[in-house]
Amino acid sequence: MTTVRLGRYIYGLGGIAYGITTLVWHQIDSLGNFSHPEFLVYLAGIFELVGGVAIQWQRTARFGALTLSAVFSIFALHWISQIVKTPVVFGPWGNFGEQFSIVAGGVIVFASTIRSIPKRATTIEIAAYGCFGLCVISYALYQLFYLTYTAGLVPTWIPPGQMFWAIATTVAFALAGIALLSGLSALLASQLLTIMLILFGLLVWLPPAFTDPQKMSNWTEFAATLAMAASSWIVADFLSQPNIFPRRWPFVHFPAKQEES
Repeated sequence: MTTVRLGRYIYGLGGIAYGITTLVWHQIDSLGNFSHPEFLVYLAGIFELVGGVAIQWQRTARFGALTLSAVFSIFALHWISQIVKTPVVFGPWGNFGEQFSIVAGGVIVFASTIRSIPKRATTIEIAAYGCFGLCVISYALYQLFYLTYTAGLVPTWIPPGQMFWAIATTVAFALAGIALLSGLSALLASQLLTIMLILFGLLVWLPPAFTDPQKMSNWTEFAATLAMAASSWIVADFLSQPNIFPRRWPFVHFPAKQEES
């Protein structure tokens, strides 16, 4: 049975950031332009805050992980209806992938708290891990289909150019997803992915949030990127534990870590 380390705490901060933006702006930005009753907005914000705080302590981590996973699952399921309406438009697919990758991180944290039923916990962890890998592939496709928009997000002061970094990060997402799903250098891929997502948050979304603090999307995009980075961090923590994947996943054998005699 594995334990999730620092990634869990960053995940909680992501939930808290989501909750604050939801309550301050009275809007659930993760649902796009979907109209919703005001009481649902407050309910979502409160659950995000409570879940983000609860996950910080071991005794309440299970409750916090379940709460945040449930909230982000609702956000993800909302995009399913949009996918059905416009299946050839990749935007809803990409939004679903982002939200579901956050769900996967919370599910792994939840599984890490079920110490009395290790087989079930392992099954949940591996399923969530696989879903996260697929979501990372969706990150790459999202950027590929909206490459010009992605390039526009890159700060102009970073050499050698905006389009270069748009293409480079798209390739990096694709390679990370392939590594996670194949098992080849999965731990390294998750660690590098975490670093890249953190840099996205710090370089792309945090500066606009301070220069234009009244714009909600700047803060929600930062919160989303923080939560996505935390999920990747949780996956990296998960993969760094001994005896991960004692069988093939799905093509490559992960050897169990040998204990020192």
